[in-house]
Amino acid sequence: MNITLSSNRTTISVITFLAGIMSLAFGPAARAAESEFTKPVIDIGIVVKDSERTARFLTNAIGFKEVRGFPVTADLGRKIGLIDGRATEVRVFVLEGAEPATRIKMLSFPEAPGKQADQSYIHSTLGIRYLTLYVKDMNRALERLKQAGVKTLGETPIETGNGNWLVAVKDPDGNFIELIGPRP
Repeated sequence: MNITLSSNRTTISVITFLAGIMSLAFGPAARAAESEFTKPVIDIGIVVKDSERTARFLTNAIGFKEVRGFPVTADLGRKIGLIDGRATEVRVFVLEGAEPATRIKMLSFPEAPGKQADQSYIHSTLGIRYLTLYVKDMNRALERLKQAGVKTLGETPIETGNGNWLVAVKDPDGNFIELIGPRP
């Protein structure tokens, strides 16, 4: 098939169109090949005091979905160097419908409870201090929090601009979670 172009402007439009198609077709693969990482998401491990209570909070109040977790034997935990010879079950939570998804990996050690960090403010203790989740409907998120009996922090919800609102809450162990999204 032959295509005759009548002007330089049409030629530029066709080239731009073809470049866009090539970028869509080959861009992600080329970028993935350049990356040192095999996944574009991360897993976040959280040690909690009461796994049942925190699981209810993550699913009922925030909207995570629990997926298949996995056991860690005492020997494996010791060999890895993360657990001092204690067996545990890792429970895994993802944002519903998000693939690939960052995973919250929740662990609990009732017989060896950790020390509570100062959770007064995000600057009170060093380390990972909060999770930010982007919601499609802040009103729906607020209703879910209300039904779960979770109180918002400060003066939230507050408008952040561009039609988005921010709500801050704490999980049962005092860890900060912020939700950002529109309020239709």
